[in-house]
Amino acid sequence: QVQLVESGGGLVQAGASLRLSCAASGRTFSSRVMGWFRQVPGKAREFVACDSYSDGSTYYADSVKGRFTISRDNAKNTVYLQMNSLRPEDTAVYYCAARAAYYSGRSSNEDAYEYWGQGTQVTVSS
Repeated sequence: QVQLVESGGGLVQAGASLRLSCAASGRTFSSRVMGWFRQVPGKAREFVACDSYSDGSTYYADSVKGRFTISRDNAKNTVYLQMNSLRPEDTAVYYCAARAAYYSGRSSNEDAYEYWGQGTQVTVSS
């Protein structure tokens, strides 16, 4: 069982930056693909970014490419989402997710992820 706890959300103005963190329990973090998703009330959950533990590659939604960066610290069992140049349309609840251990494929499909955090709210005012 893996528990994921997000933090770092908040209210910021357009153009500002935030860094979200997601702390994971367990000893298999370094062998899991980690992803970030977001959801606006009334809409489907949307893929934001993910990484691959096996080769360090990353994958982003077009809407955040060049502004957001996913990274991880395996020693701290933590994955981060650095969000720069925030826009009002980035407002959402942000969730981190973990794939099953030893599955190295990156995925933008939420069904590919086994564990989810409780979410952290990000609000960007114009």
